[in-house]
Amino acid sequence: MKLKLTRLAERLGMSYWLIPALCVAAAIGISYAVQALDARLPQDRHAWYLFRGGPEGARSVLSAVSSSMMTFAGLVFSVTILVLQQASNQFSPRVLRTFLKDRQSQLSLGIFVSTFVYALLALRSVRGTSEGIELHVPSLSVWLAVVLVLLCVGTFIFYIHHVAQSIRAVVILTRIRDETHVTLERMYPEGVGEDAEESRSERPEGHPSLLVTYPGSSGVLVAVDQERLFACALKADVTVVLTPLVGDFVPHGSTLFEVWGDAAELDEEALLGSLTIGPERTLQQDTAFGFRQLVDIAERALSPGINDPTTAIQAIDQLHDLLRRLVGRRFPSSARKDEEGTLRLICPRPDWSSYVRLAVDEVRKYGEGSLQVARRLRFLLEDLLQVAPVFRRDELERQLSLLEASVERAFPDEREAAMAHRANPQGHGPH
Repeated sequence: MKLKLTRLAERLGMSYWLIPALCVAAAIGISYAVQALDARLPQDRHAWYLFRGGPEGARSVLSAVSSSMMTFAGLVFSVTILVLQQASNQFSPRVLRTFLKDRQSQLSLGIFVSTFVYALLALRSVRGTSEGIELHVPSLSVWLAVVLVLLCVGTFIFYIHHVAQSIRAVVILTRIRDETHVTLERMYPEGVGEDAEESRSERPEGHPSLLVTYPGSSGVLVAVDQERLFACALKADVTVVLTPLVGDFVPHGSTLFEVWGDAAELDEEALLGSLTIGPERTLQQDTAFGFRQLVDIAERALSPGINDPTTAIQAIDQLHDLLRRLVGRRFPSSARKDEEGTLRLICPRPDWSSYVRLAVDEVRKYGEGSLQVARRLRFLLEDLLQVAPVFRRDELERQLSLLEASVERAFPDEREAAMAHRANPQGHGPH
């Protein structure tokens, strides 16, 4: 249930319509409340709250408000689409999810749409003598519509500023880093200790007695309920091995689980129900997806069509920060045993070396020949070597040797190679 609620929260967070819908609902409630209050207020012609323009004037004001708000809403929608398109082309299609979760843009659109709905509802309550019924001008409703227009003007100015800021590379990269950090804290909560990833239990001997395949449409493994898997394996007295990693693509008919032991009492539906398959990767349990987004941005910046190594350096900065947070964490074991020490479940997960390779390998390859990238990667690796425990140093040293070989290939001139071998936290600066 917790996994489903988390997934629901993830979907609602990615929904661009949720906050505007809530704003419209609030506008409907406020409209009826203000109209009810208008009906109870004394209609003294000298009262400060009365609208002096009469029924036709009230209709003109409310009509102008409703039409202008639709123009505002259309403009916000158009600007948002342009920003999404530019971000996708310049950075990576994977970063669009950060814009879809942008609460400020959703709230801006919600204010414009809700003001439009409020003005329409207020407009229908205006009555004049030509209609053969008692004259009624909802004065408080009209004045509130004017106040909402002023709020919309301020919101529009804020929205333009916000959009201009949100498309900056440093803002996008920082958002991805922050979201990845939250997932990192959730998936690797323990501090420095015995490295559990080095003491993984081996797979059971022999061949599995049962292969559980995926019966649904293809997708990506988004989340795993390990507690439910462990309970299923314990109840059936078997050993269950999950085949794909979180974030892996799962085609129809592929093997999800390998089972050792008598699987007659195994609840296959419960096994399948413990997995969440979605159309794309998310940061719900997939810390590596945050690394992948940053690497994609760095690669796009280093492509010949864009040729923006400084943005690549900014992406490496965030990768460096995440690796430094991860270098001292205790990686939970992929294997779980029962109280008697019998292996019941194996759920594979990325280890430290996998994260380092993901962060460095492709950036080093695509940035070969860039003085900035070479110097920044060297600083990253040497800094991590200073703080890494002994059991985390092997992959860092291997990456450093690969970087040295890359520099030698890309800079045949000894003087250029010497500059590329100097670590620099910014990748540039005085030589």
